[in-house]
Amino acid sequence: MSNAFASPPMLRLSRRPAAPRPAPRAFGIWLLVVAAMVLAIVIVGGITRLTESGLSIVEWDPILGAIPPLTHGQWQAAFDGYKAIPQYKAFNQGMTLEGFQHIFFWEYLHRLIARGIGTVLLIVLAVFWWRRAIPQGYGWRAVAIFCLGGLQGLVGWWMVYSGLQFRTEVSHLRLAAHLLTALLIYSYLIWTALDLFALARNPAARPARLVPLAAAAIVILALQIMLGAFTAGLRAGYAFASWPKMGDEWFPAGGWNAGWSTLRNLVDNPIAVQFAHRWWAWVALVAVVAVARFAKQKGNRPAATAIVVAVIVQILLGIATLLTGVRIEVAVAHQAVATILLGTLIWGSHALGETEKARI
Repeated sequence: MSNAFASPPMLRLSRRPAAPRPAPRAFGIWLLVVAAMVLAIVIVGGITRLTESGLSIVEWDPILGAIPPLTHGQWQAAFDGYKAIPQYKAFNQGMTLEGFQHIFFWEYLHRLIARGIGTVLLIVLAVFWWRRAIPQGYGWRAVAIFCLGGLQGLVGWWMVYSGLQFRTEVSHLRLAAHLLTALLIYSYLIWTALDLFALARNPAARPARLVPLAAAAIVILALQIMLGAFTAGLRAGYAFASWPKMGDEWFPAGGWNAGWSTLRNLVDNPIAVQFAHRWWAWVALVAVVAVARFAKQKGNRPAATAIVVAVIVQILLGIATLLTGVRIEVAVAHQAVATILLGTLIWGSHALGETEKARI
């Protein structure tokens, strides 16, 4: 089985095996490699957002867009495209070509990693399919993961497009959708890999089920991450650089827009969004620690420990993000650890749903 992972894939395609040769462990390792790439793109996406780089590329060309500007004329054409959008006219008039190249770099890197994820996933799926190494019942999951990747590309452009005509930034709602879609793919990759590892340990193992406690914890954490995306998109983190109070009050006077519904305040009101993000974190803490506790009882102490460490670090980074006035390094670390925390929660949730045979 190790040879299926270690051998150069494209050198072993000359003859397709006559019979299936399932390689669940190798397939699972490759899915974790792709999950690590998704973690990387989430981190770069956070940098792109914080450096206001996301609108520097105003066209979507999935193939030829992989080639950056190479000549001065090409750079100038790309810069001229950026000058035509509202963000440049509102905030960046007078920007030099060198300054444009700096913000272009982060958006280009973000898109390049996205292309890399799609390419690696396509090659892995093609090689394992050709070698008949995808275990029975996992072919549809492989197709679903690939389709979700395509959907994510469309959601990414849908997000960018929201800031090209009338707005000076992308829609925070579309930003949240883009992030949550990436994290759905990330979670699905990890869960599937864990199922494959269980299958490698015991050919009779069945896929883990998602138990109600784990499902509730995942939804609660997803809501917290969504509020974080709203906070970033609305620049709500800059409103109050203090903790636990917002300035001198727990909730600032006049911070609630009485003319809006509760839902709209929690979605569009920067002060209400920051408040919700601050305090929903404690609900998420209780939920993920509950999963950690039961995962430990089920015998998966490493997953339980990883969850607890990740959630403590994440809360400390959230507080530090506020107290440093959303310093880029701290804010990016906050987003990265949120993704890692989700990964540990998926690990623990998987442990809760494993059958006895899967743990043999």
